[in-house]
Amino acid sequence: MEPLEREIAELIVSCTGLEDVRPEDIDPEAPLFVEGLGLDSIDALEIGVALAKRYGVKLTADSEDNRRHFASLRALARFVAAQRPAERPAA
Repeated sequence: MEPLEREIAELIVSCTGLEDVRPEDIDPEAPLFVEGLGLDSIDALEIGVALAKRYGVKLTADSEDNRRHFASLRALARFVAAQRPAERPAA
């Protein structure tokens, strides 16, 4: 599991209240919703808010791309990585 995937797995576990799941037990390729972790639309909202606060990413509730972004932990990490502002070198 990549470092960003691990961070997001920890965020998912903490913001959704998954009591019996450890971040390292989340398969990066497994579905997050229905099968897989069994998350629902309320969980998606909570994860979206947590991602926006922590990483500054923008998610729109009516975006057709959300299903693709939230397909798995790995897909979510790719989305966050692509949306994060680039690190600027110190002057």
